[in-house]
Amino acid sequence: MLGYRRMCLFINRDYDKHYNKKRIHRIMKIMDVHSSIRRTRTCYTVANKTNQTAENVLHRDSETSKPNEKWTTDVTEFKVPHSTEKLDLSVFLDLYDRSIIAWSISTRNDNALVSDTFKQAIKKYSDAHPLLHSDRGYQYTSPLFQNKLKKYGMKQSMSRVACCLDNGPTEGLWGIIKTEMYQMYEIHSKEDLVQAISKYIDFYNNQRYQDRFKSKTGGKE
Repeated sequence: MLGYRRMCLFINRDYDKHYNKKRIHRIMKIMDVHSSIRRTRTCYTVANKTNQTAENVLHRDSETSKPNEKWTTDVTEFKVPHSTEKLDLSVFLDLYDRSIIAWSISTRNDNALVSDTFKQAIKKYSDAHPLLHSDRGYQYTSPLFQNKLKKYGMKQSMSRVACCLDNGPTEGLWGIIKTEMYQMYEIHSKEDLVQAISKYIDFYNNQRYQDRFKSKTGGKE
């Protein structure tokens, strides 16, 4: 369920209204309508002692003046409700507008998953040379991945050990998806979960209004 701020954005944008947030908040309280609360995620990152890590160049500075200047990436796990099945989702996020520029799903969180996501991002923005920030997962510290970054003229940045907030925008994205997606779609199987993730990413990029973009979506397209 949407919070009162985002509920106000949708009502005003979709129905051509001009309600203020306090009014929507008051009405939602009367109707006993509440937003979903995200569970706090434990922050930890295991340092990789064998592969080469990079400095935290991003340093939590997510401000950028143009597209494809700063990207962040990460992998997270989604579970099929009432099942032991799960899927891993890898995304590349553009900090300019928080749009998901590339994503890939797999049953395994491995180098191939991250590599596939990277290929999609490069195919879509072949002339981009962004700063790429990630955690210290083995996929990102591997020489193979780091050589790809050098090949395409990208500078690498990594979160500090045990500090997931260094990759706050991507962590925030995971919270948004997991809070909203499971309520928007019926998910009973792995196939349902794949479809739900795909539909939600389209919704997130092209339909989910954002207050900081003056009630516009964050997607480039």
